[in-house]
Amino acid sequence: MSVTMKDIARDLHVSVVTVSKVIRNNPDISKETRRRVLKRIRELDYHPNLAARALVTGKTYSIGLIVPDLLHPFFAELANGLSNALRSKNYILLISSSSEDPDIERHDIESLLIRRVDAIIIASTQNSVESFRHIEKRQIPYILIDRSIPGLAAGFVGVDDVAAGRLATQHLISAGCRRVAHIRGPAVSTGLGRLEGYSQALAANNLAFCSDYVVQARTGDVEAYRSGAEAMNKLLALKRRPDGVFCYNDPVAIGAIDAVLNAGLRVPDDVAVIGCGNLHYNAWLRVPLSSVDQRSLTIGERAAKLALSLIKSKNMNKSKRIMVDVKVVARASTQREVTWDNKVLRAG
Repeated sequence: MSVTMKDIARDLHVSVVTVSKVIRNNPDISKETRRRVLKRIRELDYHPNLAARALVTGKTYSIGLIVPDLLHPFFAELANGLSNALRSKNYILLISSSSEDPDIERHDIESLLIRRVDAIIIASTQNSVESFRHIEKRQIPYILIDRSIPGLAAGFVGVDDVAAGRLATQHLISAGCRRVAHIRGPAVSTGLGRLEGYSQALAANNLAFCSDYVVQARTGDVEAYRSGAEAMNKLLALKRRPDGVFCYNDPVAIGAIDAVLNAGLRVPDDVAVIGCGNLHYNAWLRVPLSSVDQRSLTIGERAAKLALSLIKSKNMNKSKRIMVDVKVVARASTQREVTWDNKVLRAG
């Protein structure tokens, strides 16, 4: 027969409540009692019956995460921040990838609901609220991360994408670029916001918006490297190619840089490139990539705290928005030489 909390409590002459509090890492228990209980748990190789606990408490101590692409380092880093924050509270993270497919996302939402997760965190590919109304009917709290959905009052953790686009484009202009292009992302809040920020920065610097200089990446996250190279090749084929390119995200920017180099051009002297996301390996690329830092780990950590607070308060409709500050991290891909009054300066 399997070991129970009653067995441990009887062996140590403590209550079942005390054993339960130790397992749940409750601070009410003294260090000595905690040590004795944990020692006995190891000796008996005790494992809590999570199904039984869920029936008693109404909680599974699990939270679901749905992202567009698990291979995208931004979402991997975000998931790492989430997992670390949840682990300290004895929660586990169940992760799935929608592959930028709304149908897969809807299926994954239903799968998580069937598993009775305590909350769902989603970087959504959808532009309608139907699936989220279904979650609300099941009375499960949910949070949007990275991407928001118009008309949906929900908890959100992410960045101001308009500000991110404006900062990235202004950085290129400050580096001396005057023909600034944009490889844009999908028609979701991140892609639309960064495009708007790009347009605002051009207008603020009296630079004309040229539709030829805005190219849609075939995919924003899945196979983004290849999409970035394809989009950059279109820009390089223009009669007046751009001298600076703001890319929707870092994987797109890495593909764009490869296309520039493969064309026999120099980065940043011929074409400066900046991305968005500030992935951990950007400094070690063939041309270290300038990027807008979205602080992915921080987004994950703050999303975890918000999810736990919603579970605790049992408030399904709490629509708190947590915005993480962004900044430009300049590297070699935008640090180009410009001439001013016959003097060669290093810009960017």
